[in-house]
Amino acid sequence: MPSNLSKQIQDHLIRQKEEIVSFLMDLTKIESPSLAAETQLPVQEFLRKPLENLGFQVELREGQKTGGHLYAIRETPAESDAPKQLLLGHTDTVWPVGTIKHMPVVWDKARNIVKGPGVFDMKGGITQMIFALKTLKTLGCTPEMTTTILLNSDEEIGSAESQPYIEKYAKRSSRVFVMEPALGTDGLIKTTRRGVGQFEIKVVGKAAHSGLAPEEGASAIQEMSYVIQQLHCLNRPEEGLGINVGTVAGGTRANVIAATCSAVVDIRVSNQAQSAWIDRQIRNLKTTVPGTHLEISGGVDRAPMESNARNMDLWNAVRNCGMSLGVHLVGGQSGGASDGNITSLYTATLDGLGSVGDGAHALHEYACLKGLIERTALLTLAILLPEDLSSEGV
Repeated sequence: MPSNLSKQIQDHLIRQKEEIVSFLMDLTKIESPSLAAETQLPVQEFLRKPLENLGFQVELREGQKTGGHLYAIRETPAESDAPKQLLLGHTDTVWPVGTIKHMPVVWDKARNIVKGPGVFDMKGGITQMIFALKTLKTLGCTPEMTTTILLNSDEEIGSAESQPYIEKYAKRSSRVFVMEPALGTDGLIKTTRRGVGQFEIKVVGKAAHSGLAPEEGASAIQEMSYVIQQLHCLNRPEEGLGINVGTVAGGTRANVIAATCSAVVDIRVSNQAQSAWIDRQIRNLKTTVPGTHLEISGGVDRAPMESNARNMDLWNAVRNCGMSLGVHLVGGQSGGASDGNITSLYTATLDGLGSVGDGAHALHEYACLKGLIERTALLTLAILLPEDLSSEGV
């Protein structure tokens, strides 16, 4: 890359500040909750025009239970076999339609932030994507790798319908940039993510009258109390392994020995070895109360995004891009999962390249304008990275 390119990119984006903010606010005002499939098409249509103006072929694919997804690619027939890079994001938010009535989309110029439902997670990241691509076109920069885009509409509810597409395009790509928000207000890049799982544990006992014949019963609630203690003893926070019993339900009446009790358990793991270990530990739980038995279902259903060699090579290359912009990037682990957990199983993945801000899924949600400009510049340079990252001094 030319030595002065970083400055050209920064200067150009600073001049585009008003347009970037206007685009972000307009995009955020199009409310798009995951569970209202009909709200996704307006967002997808809003994004179609700027992508087509940039030379992308855009496909809007309908979902069966969701709002479907947007796929875009910029290539000529002669480039069909060229290496590809994927920009991955989602258009859905956790906020129901009508939220902007009490949580309006505003540009707080005093704090230099943009506030609104979904502005941080992750319409800011989508905005960065659009303006990084616009910047490349304006400056006449052509990436070595063919750029593709996938924006699904069910990330916030687990990506069940879009996962096959995510896997398909990840397998075709040499690398993936995930436009999820940065980690924390310091803007850490998400170099690793914990995997996520859920178990349901049901204790089956025997009902009896607690006053007349308690000895004839076997309390499922009493047994569950022992199971919960065993589960919490499995926590290894220093190793990034977390177990939380989130909900418990059981019994029918106060004077009845409980015949059943169920618990839903959240699992967070940092690597595949932990996934296998915690699965064994939970499935091998033993009962303490005579006359009770356990029924266990579920498991770790989202593998962790681990710190493997290809991910670290990509991280180092992007960190170098940050240095050329005068931005010191720091990596960190996110306790939550994203679609980056999926792509990392197949190709080099770097997550958290989206907005710097705070309040994901919270009433104070906002994106910092300074971070928006910096991260758009960063993404612009990252898209220009060669397929062979060794040429970047990695």
